Amino acid sequence: MSVTVAILGCGNRGADVYARHLAAQGARVTHLVDPRPARLAEVASRHGLGPEACFPGEDAFFALGRVADAVVIATPDDAHVAPCLRALALGYDVLLEKPVCLEEADLERLLAAEAAARGRVTVCHVLRATPFFRRVREALESGRLGRLVGVTHAENVSYWHYAHSYVRGNWRASPPAAPFVLAKACHDLDLLRWFADAPPARVSSEGALHHFRPEEAPPGASDRCVTCPVVDCPYDARVIYGTRDPAGWPVTVLTAGGVPLSEALSGGPYGRCVYHADNDVVSHQTVTVVFANGVTAGLTVSAFTHNNTRTLRLLGTHGELRAQMERGEIEVHDFRTGEVERVVVDAGGNHGGGDEALVAAWLAFLRGEAGVPTPLAESLDSHRMAFAAERARRRGTVEGVAEKG
Repeated sequence: MSVTVAILGCGNRGADVYARHLAAQGARVTHLVDPRPARLAEVASRHGLGPEACFPGEDAFFALGRVADAVVIATPDDAHVAPCLRALALGYDVLLEKPVCLEEADLERLLAAEAAARGRVTVCHVLRATPFFRRVREALESGRLGRLVGVTHAENVSYWHYAHSYVRGNWRASPPAAPFVLAKACHDLDLLRWFADAPPARVSSEGALHHFRPEEAPPGASDRCVTCPVVDCPYDARVIYGTRDPAGWPVTVLTAGGVPLSEALSGGPYGRCVYHADNDVVSHQTVTVVFANGVTAGLTVSAFTHNNTRTLRLLGTHGELRAQMERGEIEVHDFRTGEVERVVVDAGGNHGGGDEALVAAWLAFLRGEAGVPTPLAESLDSHRMAFAAERARRRGTVEGVAEKG
């Protein structure tokens, strides 16, 4: 079955990831929506589309009615809900980038709209689709760990990634972007929900913005890296972007639409000093979740790590699992036999292969070959935990998690 898809939001995720994988897996990208003319033209050329298939805003696109089988919504964080509701009203199936919304009340709006629509919404929780985490889940389902009691999980963001996305990038301030725990860690909260296999009940959290503040700036630091005399700064944009593949992420975020890297560093947000930016999101946060079945989970999300990976432990009554995503290493200790199983899973590719695998699962659903990858109601539990964690962090409280309507 041939599948046609429109892409709303032609940034890195919409165009460089989802549209690319969709086309590679046999779908046909038919329409593009983005407010940047140069970026629209660039992405249109990849898919052989003319100007009649390109739209600067969603109004003109939706005015056409239903012209494709499905839509990808990868617009900025604060512009996900409205186009999703419009797409559902027209009967589209939707692949919706996370975070799906910035207001907790919108979760109920999305659920109600999907319940009344023909189309289904799939949230881009790509980690569930990775070979690595699927192997972790298989070990849990095998019974070798006994009954799951606890999970300890860490998202090691890495110092340069945090600087790119959360000091200089689109997620540096909340609002308009989502808070750090939602923007960065809703993937991880979704994993905790998947492993616990129960809805969340209570959440507590601590976190703050450390280091990336004016008072932490080295003496003599200027407001842009290209004019800064400070040497050996780990956050020097000239080093972060100048030493990485110019045709890959994150450099392509700066050069989208044909902008020269030198111009992006001298005049754009990604060349600013991390100590003199306008970021306000936390850089280190811990979250504790108690699930309805008694499983407890602890999540740490931190900028202050050398590598960009995820590490976890599943603690069961009869065994323990330890895993490190970047290296693909999984280790299962069986308390009953004393045996230790060690395996290495291929964790290459974007998000450990999750981007490509999620697109494959979504296409299988669109072709009628499989069900929706994860029901929307379950996917939104990650957001409920994140909203509760942010309330708990700000108030110093333990927050209950509202049940879905």
